[in-house]
Amino acid sequence: MSSDRSGMVLVQGGTFTMGSEKFYPEEAPLRKTRVSDFWMDTTPVTNRQYAEFVEQTGYVTLAEKAPDPKLYPGMLPEMAKAGALVFCKAPGPVDLRNPANWWQFVFGADWRHPYGPGEDIDTLDLWDHPVVQIAYEDALSYAKWAGKSLPTEAEHEYAARGGHEGFEFAWGDMLAPDGKMLANFWQGNFPYENTLSDGYERTSPVGTFPSNDYGLHDLIGNVWEWTKDWWSERPITANKKVRGQNCCTLENPRGGRLAHSFDPGMPDVRIGRKVLKGGSHLCAANYCQRYRPAARHPEMIDTATSHIGFRCVVRKTQ
Repeated sequence: MSSDRSGMVLVQGGTFTMGSEKFYPEEAPLRKTRVSDFWMDTTPVTNRQYAEFVEQTGYVTLAEKAPDPKLYPGMLPEMAKAGALVFCKAPGPVDLRNPANWWQFVFGADWRHPYGPGEDIDTLDLWDHPVVQIAYEDALSYAKWAGKSLPTEAEHEYAARGGHEGFEFAWGDMLAPDGKMLANFWQGNFPYENTLSDGYERTSPVGTFPSNDYGLHDLIGNVWEWTKDWWSERPITANKKVRGQNCCTLENPRGGRLAHSFDPGMPDVRIGRKVLKGGSHLCAANYCQRYRPAARHPEMIDTATSHIGFRCVVRKTQ
C-alpha cells in the first residue's frame, strides 16, 4: 500500500529544547534538537484502521500467538498461551512499587479483545478508539503496509509541543487550566480511585480532546505510543560528528542502540526496549506524571498491553 497523506498534517521542522529537568531523571538534560519536516497522523491508529490492515493482509499480532518457550527460558508450560497484559483496577491502596498489583496477563486478550476474551471492540463500540494490545512488531508491520514509519522520540516530542517552547504540558504549565480537562489521563488515586473528571475510565475515541496548535490530537494521554528509537537511560546529547560537545544542536537524533545480554548456554534472545512517548489514560499525579511531551518510558518490544498504541509519520525523504 502506498503512503496516503489523508488524516495527516505536515509538521514543519525546526529546533526546540528537548527534555525536562523537573520530573524524572531519564528526561534530562535539556538539549537543543532539530528535526526535519514530516507528516504525522492526526490521531493514534484506531481499531477501525487496524482492522482494515488485518483484513487486507491476514496479519496476526504477537498477542494472538502462543509464546515460543525457547525464547523464554523457565516459562511454566501453562503460561505458553496467547494473551496480553490488561490493567485491572485495584480494590484499594496498594504498593505502587509493584506493578503486579494492577497488571494481569490475560489469556485471550488481544487487539480485538483488549480486556480479555469476554469483551470485543464491536460490543464495546471501540472502533474509533486507539488500537491497543499492539507489540512493537505489530505497529511496525502496520506502518510498512501503510507506506509510513513510526516516529522517532524527537519527532514525537516536537510534535507534542505544538510549536511551544518550554511548556511542561502540551498546552502550558498547568495540567488542567481552570479545571478544564485537555487530555485523557487518570484523575484521583491510582490504581484504585478514578474520579473520571475527563469522562473516561479507559481509552477515549480519538480526537475527543482539543488538538494542539499543529492540529494533532491525543499526543498526550489516551494511550502510550511506540517510537522507533531504542531506549537508553540517558538520552543522546551529541551527534556522532560532535560527540562530547553537548553545546551543539542535535540533528534528527535516532535514539540509543539495542542493548542485550545473553547466556552463552542459552538461545541468543535479543529482546530489547523501545521508547514510548505521550503517557496514557493510566498516568496519574500520584504515580506516573508522564502526560507531558518530555516524558519517556521503556517498553519491551515483545509486550502488548491495554494502554499502548501508536501513530505513524511520513518523512519528506520517504
